[in-house]
Amino acid sequence: MNHRLHDRAANSLPEACPGLRMTPQRQEVYRVLMGRRDHPTANEVHSRVKKRLPNISLATVYNCLETLVDHGLIRQVNFERESSRYCPNVKEHGHFHDAASGAIHDIEFKPGVNLSDFLDLPPGAVIEDIEITLRGKLAAS
Repeated sequence: MNHRLHDRAANSLPEACPGLRMTPQRQEVYRVLMGRRDHPTANEVHSRVKKRLPNISLATVYNCLETLVDHGLIRQVNFERESSRYCPNVKEHGHFHDAASGAIHDIEFKPGVNLSDFLDLPPGAVIEDIEITLRGKLAAS
């Protein structure tokens, strides 16, 4: 499992990311994702970014998101035939998709959990990436 873990301030793009040129557009897209961790679509990110950068195009937002994903600063998450969503949590984790509200929640793995203890993997399999999505409804409190 090879993910870069980043300790970063909630409102700033990491300064030490090899090969990544920080632009105001990337900075704002990243700030929006870190500020409200609700797994938005590109259209939702565009709407939020436009509040501070009114002339930004949807294409530019898509390009920023792609660059941030390529540099391991955010994750692209896909749920069946829905639009891609973007997650600022780059730690190993899964997602719970609440069918009733449409909300997506990060689910962390409990410390010490080894996936091979409960998954029947083929001999010699090496896990390089994890995408676990659970679907259901949150019970009323």
